[in-house]
Amino acid sequence: MSEQPQSVESCLPQVRRLLVKVGTRVVTDPDGGLDMIFLDRLARQLARLRDRNVESIVVTSGAVHLGRQVLRHARAKETLTYRQAAAAIGQPELMRSYSEALSAHGLIGAQVLLTMDDMNDRQRYLNVRNELELLLKSHIIPIINENDSVSVEGVTFVENDRLAAIVATKMRVDLLVFLSDQPGLFTDNPTQNPEAQLIPTVQPGMALEAEVGSAGGPESRGGMKAKIAAARVAANCGVQVVMADGRQDNVLLKLCEGQQLGTLFVAGRQGAGGKKPWLAAVREPRGAIWIDAGACRALCQPDGASLLPSGITSSQGDYEAGDLVSVVDPEGHEVARGLVNYSVDDVRRIAGKHSREIGLTLGHAGAEEVIHRDNMVLTGD
Repeated sequence: MSEQPQSVESCLPQVRRLLVKVGTRVVTDPDGGLDMIFLDRLARQLARLRDRNVESIVVTSGAVHLGRQVLRHARAKETLTYRQAAAAIGQPELMRSYSEALSAHGLIGAQVLLTMDDMNDRQRYLNVRNELELLLKSHIIPIINENDSVSVEGVTFVENDRLAAIVATKMRVDLLVFLSDQPGLFTDNPTQNPEAQLIPTVQPGMALEAEVGSAGGPESRGGMKAKIAAARVAANCGVQVVMADGRQDNVLLKLCEGQQLGTLFVAGRQGAGGKKPWLAAVREPRGAIWIDAGACRALCQPDGASLLPSGITSSQGDYEAGDLVSVVDPEGHEVARGLVNYSVDDVRRIAGKHSREIGLTLGHAGAEEVIHRDNMVLTGD
């Protein structure tokens, strides 16, 4: 018998730690400045949640957008240097506005700027977690953003949706909420198709044929596609995720009370602790393994299998045993990441063979699995 769809009421009865990701189009107004009314409403909700012993973390966008308003006269091309300069201009204004809004409701915010290097280095990654735990214990709200002013091209989060998923998984939050200017995830673009329907719940492994093409406008590098990918990562690591309209009154309070709003990504059975979030969202793969459709179906089941050589069609990269690799379906989409038991040369030699043939093919005994299930996390749709 198939599982019955889960509701927000059944998934979110005890939210004790919340992460809110605030998109650029929510935190800014049509004139290009910050929407102080929104920030006041956000701060008021965070204060009420604190009174209910709910710890809150905020991941916010908006710094680069604010800096662009100042740099308009320069008419510079949107390069990494331009984004760095815009972030350096906009970040102080963004944090000042958050601090004013929070202090008006008796709250204190702490600026935390992160780069991908902070996440890729495990010791720095653990230091960030310890810092955030201390802030939360001290009843201070971390206000997190990517440190765009020093980030290096090709070594960035690209958008804050991924950053939010990383922090949510490592901080073991009960609920990750993406606040945007959309009510949730739709079956099609609702601005173009009046028949588009809101998708209330996304179960683990559920296929989506949703509108994911819009990038959210020039002020944003994310959009729905990025949010879906980030939501999948967090949900696969055991975090409940909701996409909701940030302009709706008391949206956070209603969600923490279990009301059905937006789109809920139901958390999978993988716990949010240990190495799962590290594999899913932080470390960068050293290569890729392509698998056939049958292996893809086996891996993507709720209690999926390990990756065996028989389902592998090809591989590329420069990895050794123990490295992190992507697992890619026949259409070229990443479906999982994991720690591989063999080097790229050995994987190519045993690809398509049965596990019992590994020893004969390689000339020595080895693991039956190319990637064991315990060392793998699902990342695809």
